[in-house]
Amino acid sequence: MSEKKRYALVGTGSRASMFIDAITLTYTDVAELVAFSDLSQTRMDWYNENVMVKRGFAPLPTYPSADFDRMIEETKPDVVIVTTMDATHHIYITRAMELGCDVITEKPMTTDIDKLHAIYDTIERTGRSLRVTFNYRYAPAYTRYRELIMQGVIGKPLAVDFSWILDTSHGADYFRRWHREKQNSGGLLVHKATHHFDLVNWWIDSYPVQVFAMGGLQFYGQENAEERGEHYSYKRYTGEPEAKDDPFALFLDEKEVFRGLYMNAEKETGYLRDRNVFGEPITAEDTMNVTVRYQNGVLMSYCLIAYAPWEGLKIAITGTKGRIEMEIVENINHLNGDGAAKASKGAFKTATIRVYPMFGESYEVDVPMGDGGHGGADPIMLEQIFSPNPPDDPFTRAATHIDGAASILVGISGNIAMQTGQLVNIPDLFELPQRQASSTSATPQGK
Repeated sequence: MSEKKRYALVGTGSRASMFIDAITLTYTDVAELVAFSDLSQTRMDWYNENVMVKRGFAPLPTYPSADFDRMIEETKPDVVIVTTMDATHHIYITRAMELGCDVITEKPMTTDIDKLHAIYDTIERTGRSLRVTFNYRYAPAYTRYRELIMQGVIGKPLAVDFSWILDTSHGADYFRRWHREKQNSGGLLVHKATHHFDLVNWWIDSYPVQVFAMGGLQFYGQENAEERGEHYSYKRYTGEPEAKDDPFALFLDEKEVFRGLYMNAEKETGYLRDRNVFGEPITAEDTMNVTVRYQNGVLMSYCLIAYAPWEGLKIAITGTKGRIEMEIVENINHLNGDGAAKASKGAFKTATIRVYPMFGESYEVDVPMGDGGHGGADPIMLEQIFSPNPPDDPFTRAATHIDGAASILVGISGNIAMQTGQLVNIPDLFELPQRQASSTSATPQGK
């Protein structure tokens, strides 16, 4: 048997668990986790005690983020997995590559244009590889949508109409956390919509060239609440009796994982995971509209809101031979009965795809439904990442650093457009290559 590939992980918040579970439960024969690095010793200790030891592994060596270089030198990972706060991704991506490691990073790859250039310069200089984990590509429903477009059921794509709806459970959660401050996350146009922009790039086989956007904070935040006659005396939820019946509340003391990773680390880090969504400061928008032109001439209209009663998407792509529509319901928050963010973490509740031929009767398409996180995407993506011999992928779902750049450039450009009121030409910021459309031997599917 060949040697196991060695992985170190930097950033031990909740996002890290997907990768830790994959290495310590599913791919133990081919992968080995060799170290944790984080700003918080409390979080690293929690993963050692509650994951590594309970699964029969020795506790991993832990390294403060300031000792990242020493971690690489002493544990010699082949790959570094980056799951830190978005605005710090570039620090660990670039340094890991400079020290001879390949990198896997959570989306978004980074949050602004200067950090993007720093990452690309390091890739060019070191020759190391960077993979961005766009797990939504692997959701069976979204793969099916791409397959139908590849088969030519709508001919050449011309226009995209895309709405992504976040609910008052999951959507609100971005306004409890560090994401609410735009300097940390790039706002939801970068942090969240990077998923959606990547899907469109992949579905239509193109990259963006022009972006315009408008947006604002219209629901969350103190000012909006007070305009509605709502007043809150508490800055956070945990330990506040007045927050007991607040439908937006999240109580960190009610779940062991929240206590261990966040509540117990507060004195060490100062980070509050449960801030009032109607408090201050909030600098990220909760309502956004974006218009995009692509290299292949496709035009997209995109809308993102973060305070709806249900969560999911509605998308339609119209082409020279017809139109294909998809609706996904991930979550209906009023059925949950609590404030924990549940959307995206499991299987989709419903998924429908309907094809409208230009001169024919419309028909519904069977949509595969997967088990596991993000609509069944996570297990498929993790197999592609960690298996030494993953199945062939005719849909080219693995996302490179170029795909990572192409997705965040829509969000970064959208942020610039919202600030300046001007249309943004992406080539003025960053030169993306011309994307070559995929080919397939599949024949168009009929009714």
